[in-house]
Amino acid sequence: MSTLFLSRRLWLLGAGTLAVAGSACAQTRAAPSIQVFKTPTCACCDGWIRHLRQAGFDTSVTVLPSLRSVRSSRGIPEALASCHTGLVGAYAVEGHVPADDIKRLLRERPQAVGLAVPGMPLGSPGMETPDGQIQPYETLLVLADGRTRVFARHPSA
Repeated sequence: MSTLFLSRRLWLLGAGTLAVAGSACAQTRAAPSIQVFKTPTCACCDGWIRHLRQAGFDTSVTVLPSLRSVRSSRGIPEALASCHTGLVGAYAVEGHVPADDIKRLLRERPQAVGLAVPGMPLGSPGMETPDGQIQPYETLLVLADGRTRVFARHPSA
């Protein structure tokens, strides 16, 4: 009887250990990877890259004299061009797009080319100011035909 009790106890201990280990593995997801292409003289790009890394993105950087071929190969219209372009999964990310918007894009997986923040709005990631000024801006969802629609508004109301 005590052997049966001991075997049962070992079985429960083993099952509990496996359950905890499985739960820990499920919670430890790999960081999303983003490849950033930037121009050589851009300081705001470095700020955006820091923002992505602080948000948990595994970020690699490639410096190029021009990003036109990267953008055009991914379907980003020149009207939305910026000084840096990110590639994450099947999506392109153009300009100062907040990391939370990229995470939402990866969660929702819309039929789109990617996201863009046109211009260089003050207060967007990489464009922070010493006085904390924030210019309202929109993150746009870029559709396959080049049209856009608002994906997020910042600062959010």
